[in-house]
Amino acid sequence: MNEAALAALSVVIFGWAILSGWFARHNLTGPLVFMVAGLVLANSSWGIGSIDVEGSTVHGMAEITLALLLFGDASVVRPAAARHDLSLTTRLLAIGLPLSIVAGAALAVLVFPSLPLAVAGLIAASLAPTDAALSASVIADERLPARVRRVLNVESGLNDGIATPVVTFCIAAAATALGVVGSDFEHGFGALGQLLVGAAVGAAVAFVGGRLIAFAHQRGWMQSGPRQLATLALALLAFLVASEAGGNPFVSAFVGGFVFGWSARDDAVEAVELTELGGNLLSLALWFIFGAAFVIPAFEDLDARIVIYAVVSLTVVRMVPVALALIGTRQGRATVAFVGWFGPRGLASVVFALLAIEELGGTDPRVMVAVNTIAVTIVFSVIAHGITARPLATRYLSGLNSTQRASVDVPASESDR
Repeated sequence: MNEAALAALSVVIFGWAILSGWFARHNLTGPLVFMVAGLVLANSSWGIGSIDVEGSTVHGMAEITLALLLFGDASVVRPAAARHDLSLTTRLLAIGLPLSIVAGAALAVLVFPSLPLAVAGLIAASLAPTDAALSASVIADERLPARVRRVLNVESGLNDGIATPVVTFCIAAAATALGVVGSDFEHGFGALGQLLVGAAVGAAVAFVGGRLIAFAHQRGWMQSGPRQLATLALALLAFLVASEAGGNPFVSAFVGGFVFGWSARDDAVEAVELTELGGNLLSLALWFIFGAAFVIPAFEDLDARIVIYAVVSLTVVRMVPVALALIGTRQGRATVAFVGWFGPRGLASVVFALLAIEELGGTDPRVMVAVNTIAVTIVFSVIAHGITARPLATRYLSGLNSTQRASVDVPASESDR
């Protein structure tokens, strides 16, 4: 990213912050605003700046962004609240998510028969996680049943961490299938070893660091601001130490977040505030980069197969597994459809696309089919889920009678709040 592109990004951040309330009232999400801004201001055709998506700076920023978000999301999952909705979130994560990956891979094999199975799996796994940022207006809409909002929030906070090992495995397998040398990821038993090392490193770093932070905080040795800085450093350490130790750094950040949240307990939300803020700021920059570098190339090579995959991925591939996962939970059809639709694809998918380019290269046409398919699906999701959030929430509420609303609006206990 050159100085002109960086200056443009800074102006957009400043303008978005000033008008953030106005944007929210008009269903214009941060990802949509920054994606469009990057497309207009920094694309390679007429933009005032330039961005090299194959550069080490962009890839490093993308990886750190995902690590911070994984750590932050995992650390603020409150055990009491998670137990309260355990049956629904477990079904969505343990049944719905794997079914979505399998269905997405099957669809990719059907639509792109020339792609290796590993590349088809890469497309599916990259598009399986959902993004709470694109459903922010839904999750924050207090008119909606509290349980539905909590389930969507927890699901989107955890499914990217669960999907990450699958993505890295598919990238490694794709590197073998495509004859790419020098990939940092392993598959088979090597991938399992990376997962175990990453989980162990993340747990150890977060446990020791979390206990030290708690010890110092209880004795009044540290102020609130430095405490948040220490937590941010802890998230980065979990990521970086795992990388140096040969483990999966994303799994390390995800597991580290869980362990830190358990260690900090009620103080986790405050302690991780700077980590989440840093992750959110970097995520906006990545949306800017996505708009600048991915949108035009993806739509230049657009064909009917990519459009079909994107539309089916956002509907059938997401909604049918959700419906199957929620069988027996006595949720009404409207609730199942609402939860199924609001599974927007977002930042994790962007980072996975960047990882694919970094590990597999951007010259193989099969890799670019995968990247362009992911990119087009994300663009469709950002637009479709952004503009339908409030209208569909209103329609969903109007379709619920009092009995149905009571069945999904189970209030949280005092310990959950």
